[in-house]
Amino acid sequence: MLAQMLKNLVGAIWRRVPRVLRRMTMRATNARFTVTSAAIVVDKQGRVLLLKHRFRPGTGWGIPGGFIEAGEQPEEAVRRELREEVGLELADVELVTTRAFKKPRQIEIVFLSRPRGDASPKSIEIRKASWFSIDSLPEGFPADQRRLIKDALNDGVKRMD
Repeated sequence: MLAQMLKNLVGAIWRRVPRVLRRMTMRATNARFTVTSAAIVVDKQGRVLLLKHRFRPGTGWGIPGGFIEAGEQPEEAVRRELREEVGLELADVELVTTRAFKKPRQIEIVFLSRPRGDASPKSIEIRKASWFSIDSLPEGFPADQRRLIKDALNDGVKRMD
């Protein structure tokens, strides 16, 4: 009974604290992270689009995607990124999964889609855009992305056909 009264009192005080102070308190006490949107783009032959980034560690190869801008929806972000990076429009965009990373502090929202047109580098970030079969992904391609693609192809492509 006393605990409930104390909670109610704390809640009443919190509601009376100026909004700007409440917001500052929440920002200071909660984890900060970035949110990105990525796409596993599969063509009619079952090949996956991979981009070789200039600034990505390792081999540079990875699935396309990027940061979600303030006020932007995840699907809008992945469509924008593909348009900006390789001039590709997406069709049949479907949510596959979300992933959280500790380092970097990031949440990634992953979609499965079909291409509308072809892809060629349009941004300084991208060295090369190529289509790969699941059995011929580039050497040194990140294992987590390899699993992500295999899972998406096993589950999602059936629904897209």
